[in-house]
Amino acid sequence: MRDGRYGVGIVGTGAIAAVHVLAADSLEDTRLVACYNHNSAKGDAFAGKYGIVNHASLEDFMADADVDIVMVATPSASHLEACMSAIAHGKKALLVEKPLEATTEACDRIIRAAEEKGVVLSGIFQSRFFPSSVEVKKALDEGRFGRVVLVDAQFKWYRSQEYYDSTPWHGSMAIGGGGVLMNQGIHAIDLMSWFGGDVESISSFGGALGHERIDVEDTSVASLRFTSGALGVIEGTTATWPGFLKKVEICGSDGSVILEDESIKAWSFKDERPEDEEIRRRYATSSSAGGANDPMAISSSGHVACLKDVVDSLKEGRRPLIDGLEARKAVAIVEACYRSAASGGAPVRPR
Repeated sequence: MRDGRYGVGIVGTGAIAAVHVLAADSLEDTRLVACYNHNSAKGDAFAGKYGIVNHASLEDFMADADVDIVMVATPSASHLEACMSAIAHGKKALLVEKPLEATTEACDRIIRAAEEKGVVLSGIFQSRFFPSSVEVKKALDEGRFGRVVLVDAQFKWYRSQEYYDSTPWHGSMAIGGGGVLMNQGIHAIDLMSWFGGDVESISSFGGALGHERIDVEDTSVASLRFTSGALGVIEGTTATWPGFLKKVEICGSDGSVILEDESIKAWSFKDERPEDEEIRRRYATSSSAGGANDPMAISSSGHVACLKDVVDSLKEGRRPLIDGLEARKAVAIVEACYRSAASGGAPVRPR
């Protein structure tokens, strides 16, 4: 830590790393200092663009004393190595792109190691920090929905064949950890879990219906039963032109809300309050396209909020809002969807 600021280093310099740069540059308590990519040419280009150090190996990167906070932005099924190395080297904090890892077993290894070493661990699920999402969670906590009966998630996006062909891990189970559920829809699934609570059972079907040369699903549906008794449905695809903003719907006996990315499309309660009309007005529109047909058409505000929460956790000696256990929940749901689909849609319980 120099000049009262935490040094931030990024592992993985693909497209999303630029958003991490914006986050690190937006806070007065952080400064971007280093990066690492297993492809040295890509690492050099990234470092040159942002005026930081590119390390020749992951070991050199982790040994850099200027790196206090490690941001992991590698393909989904390759987070474990970087996380375990950061923890072993005693870094102060880890902020990991979604998903935390591609299996609950790998997530658990990271969580246990971070707990043992006292490393702050947080997952990037920026949708939880959107003010509209916070309003919904507040209404749920206040009991305004009455008995929640349905919690649904829809992410009907579009990705071209070139998207998969140009970056092979996007269509690889071994490297990407999955398809539309793991790498696109997991943000909506995380909100679904945050709003609906624990899931008791899942029945799912999926397949590659709109793309070639991929071994992951580009389309998936699932039915869920929450431990509360509420039911839910997941609908996801990257094969629908032109692509639509993700939706999360919460329907209860006393009220219902429809979130469409950062906007609120429906906000109705039996006990109408004076502030409800202002909420409807304030969140009538989204600030970005939400990645519906362009993975980079997203706002950096959520990543800024995630990093700020990690910094505040370090300064205040508390757990981050999306700690390892919270980040694990969406992975458990996706993993259960894959297990169910592999068994022909039989109900399974998330691990």
